[in-house]
Amino acid sequence: MPKPKPYSIKMFLPVGDPDGLRIIEKSNWTGEGIVFARAGFEEDHKKRKEFQRTGVYVLVGQDDTSSLPQVYIGEGESVDARLTSHFAKKDFWTWGIFFVTKDNSLNKAHVKFLESRLIELAAKAKRCNLTNCAEPTKPSLSEADTADMDCFLDDMLSIFPLVGLSIFEQPPRRPCTVSKLLYIESKGIKVKGCESNKGFIVLAGSEAVLKTVPSYPESFAKLRDELSKKGVMVRKGDLYVFADDYLFSSPSTASSIVLGRNSNGRTSWRNKEGKTLKELQEAVASASVND
Repeated sequence: MPKPKPYSIKMFLPVGDPDGLRIIEKSNWTGEGIVFARAGFEEDHKKRKEFQRTGVYVLVGQDDTSSLPQVYIGEGESVDARLTSHFAKKDFWTWGIFFVTKDNSLNKAHVKFLESRLIELAAKAKRCNLTNCAEPTKPSLSEADTADMDCFLDDMLSIFPLVGLSIFEQPPRRPCTVSKLLYIESKGIKVKGCESNKGFIVLAGSEAVLKTVPSYPESFAKLRDELSKKGVMVRKGDLYVFADDYLFSSPSTASSIVLGRNSNGRTSWRNKEGKTLKELQEAVASASVND
């Protein structure tokens, strides 16, 4: 994996509201990301020329029956026309983000390619509930256009987490070095994982208890159910086994899911010498102070 390169992001708030319309630009990039709230859509789309351009968009909402966000991914030769239709007909979403270019250089084939790739990545990451009815057919692009769109996609993916959308994030291919591995062995299960700058990764082959305690938080119960339905956790006998590496938002969420009870991840995860994550972090902090 190549080492990530530094870059700068510029965010402009045209109405001065951090929860309202935001225009996002990246250094040396022709693209623009526009974040908007459903509540302000009727006014925003009439004032901003970006809405009239060809682009790809993501609509985001939350279902009370799920702990994962609901998402719809689409494209349009005029983003405004598609979003106006969704404003009238789709109830679930509360905010969205779309990407266009400053010179309007994206065409229909470009955005259909980007739409297809985003749906593919979201389905693979299994961190949201896609409301798209069918996976679109990826258009045939020239070799040069494919390379350009792959680069454009990389820039989009670098922006999504900055606006709180981590549904495309996946664990790296080799997520945990041996020295960074952490373990849980409790209630007859064995679990391996590690911290990353994107969250906490539980490795494929790790186990989770089948039954949860009566006081188990509803949000975790929903997440366990969804991970089971998506095939991340597969039942084998009297326990679950992780079929894939999975990225959780925190060590505590990860440990709570595998143990079937509310758990403090900083004290539940231990290295091979038996030191807790909390002890390891405190040792790093202490060394920094002494230096």
